[in-house]
Amino acid sequence: MTNKAIAKFNISATAASNFQHEADATADFWSNKPLNTLPPHDFIAPYARHKTLPTPGIEKRNAWIIGGGIGGLAAAFYLIRDGHMSAENITILEEMDIEGGSMDGAGTPDDGYIIRGGREMNWNYDTLWDLFQDVPAVELPEGYSVLDEYRLINDNDANYSQARLINKCGEILDASDFGLNKAQQWELIRLMLKRKEELDDLSIEDYFSKGFLQSNFWFLFRTMFAFKNCHSLLETKLYLHRFLDSIDGFADMSVLLFPKYNQYDTFIKPLANLLRDKGVNFQFASRVNDLDITFTGNKKTVTGIHATVKGEAQHINVASDDLVYALTGSMTEHTAYGDMQNVPELNCEKHDPGENSGWNLWKNLAKKSAVFGKPEKFYGDIDKSMWESATLTCKPSPLIDKLKTLSVNDPYSGRTVTGGIITFTDSNWLLSVTCNRQPHFPDQPDDTLVLWVYGLLMDKQGNRIVKTMPQCSGEEIITELCYHLGIEQQLDEIIANTKIRTALMPYITAQFMTRAAGDRPTSVPEGCTNLGLIGQFVETHNDIIFTMEASIRTARIGVYKLLNIPKQVPDISPTQYDIRNLIKGARALNSGKPFIGERLLHRLLDKTYFAHILPPLPEPSSKEQTHFEAEMHELLGKGNSAIHKFSNWVGTLRDNFSHKDK
Repeated sequence: MTNKAIAKFNISATAASNFQHEADATADFWSNKPLNTLPPHDFIAPYARHKTLPTPGIEKRNAWIIGGGIGGLAAAFYLIRDGHMSAENITILEEMDIEGGSMDGAGTPDDGYIIRGGREMNWNYDTLWDLFQDVPAVELPEGYSVLDEYRLINDNDANYSQARLINKCGEILDASDFGLNKAQQWELIRLMLKRKEELDDLSIEDYFSKGFLQSNFWFLFRTMFAFKNCHSLLETKLYLHRFLDSIDGFADMSVLLFPKYNQYDTFIKPLANLLRDKGVNFQFASRVNDLDITFTGNKKTVTGIHATVKGEAQHINVASDDLVYALTGSMTEHTAYGDMQNVPELNCEKHDPGENSGWNLWKNLAKKSAVFGKPEKFYGDIDKSMWESATLTCKPSPLIDKLKTLSVNDPYSGRTVTGGIITFTDSNWLLSVTCNRQPHFPDQPDDTLVLWVYGLLMDKQGNRIVKTMPQCSGEEIITELCYHLGIEQQLDEIIANTKIRTALMPYITAQFMTRAAGDRPTSVPEGCTNLGLIGQFVETHNDIIFTMEASIRTARIGVYKLLNIPKQVPDISPTQYDIRNLIKGARALNSGKPFIGERLLHRLLDKTYFAHILPPLPEPSSKEQTHFEAEMHELLGKGNSAIHKFSNWVGTLRDNFSHKDK
């Protein structure tokens, strides 16, 4: 039935023709008004978790999901939970022999563990937490979720770093000093004020000054998120908006949340197990190369899937009412692996990933219509998108002893260790190292630690090893790391007690390449009747990429739109509009010192209800008047007499706020 009756209400199971499934808080001014039944576009609350009615005919429809990473798993989850589709009607086609995509975690104590990359979480990844509050916990008893487990761990084990930036072979820097002068702070503010459409095809180095790009702030920002100076200025802007509330936590990583175990065991495994238990079909060793699409006017309908299954060509028929969700592009395609003695060897060309590649499907889609974007903008120059990671499996050694001096807790305690990456600012490779909570793998021995290292710059020779990082064996990478930690003299003992596995990834930051409007397709490209696109190379209104949140968001949008579910995917959390975040962000950018005009705000508000929005002033109350008048002189440029009169006027106004009415 299309409609359901609820006590005199005839409820439609599908959305109206102009319904916006992907909300956009920047589209217009939202206000309460008659017939406006939807909350604000970025409304995140239990009211947004309502259940909708089944789409008519859903019980007869099938779904084919191309890609078994977090985006593909999320598509299956939302088809079941919000789309009311039978799990048995959903098939996931994955080219590897295990689900998880880029979110891997594997190995043994004997061979060494490996994780190609890590995930830094944030408490306002609202789509991520929407999903995982419905996924059963890994270790807690029945009735608890992954979200419950995550919060219980992080609420009782605060994450922070005491050695975020290091140079000169082990010297800890004051990372709270962002090193931005007033002009450089204004570079950031002006970028946030610019419209997105002004930034097409511009790079970071096209905009920022050389001084800015050498500041502590930029070391913190770029290594936390893996930006190179040749990457997209537009994406940098989106990150600034997304993490505006987090800027004051950049220096000590207190803004981040980490799981107990690696990303595969924490997220992928419990989600995949849930889907399997419900009846979702997983088909591995299946690479999809192309889709048959019928074009009828502006409508585009998938009718077939061309795949290679265990080396054999296979064609899958797709009915017009069936759904297809496809991953576009891959960050970890053509990963080359190395170890202690062996250097990773790439098997792709510099400007093209080749035909036997996870990029091939997107390339073929783009040939059919401009609505599918321009994949060549992202895979076209691996020198700009490549970096290398290394996973160290460590027995006790001087490396662990040094790590202890840089950690928040003892690495063997099971609690927060380094609190995120430690970056060596004078490293030619821009090398970083981290140790998360241990054990990082459930089967990890008690005397073993797992560390993760990555280098961002692949074209420079090391400071100790006169090679680029991709030219190095694992032993040479350990040597370079120990040099920057100031423990190279103990290298032989460290190497004897350490295993290393390396991963050179030519497309790991391909999603950050400079781009223009239309280069990335939307979750449901114009005219597509049964095709949704998921992953890191899909355009959303305001969210960033290179996150689990992005993959899940694109999948969720695709499910809601193709089934025309009368439910919105909320825009990103509205923290960027909060005056408290603007104020504390401005203070952080000024290295903890009051920004121009902040003392005036204190004079106006510190005896009012709104006093709590202001960071405390960093001076004794006896000095506040002197500093305030100095700030007014800088702000207004008036004479001493005028400043004194203005100060008295502000004081009178402030006193009036605290007077009781007679």
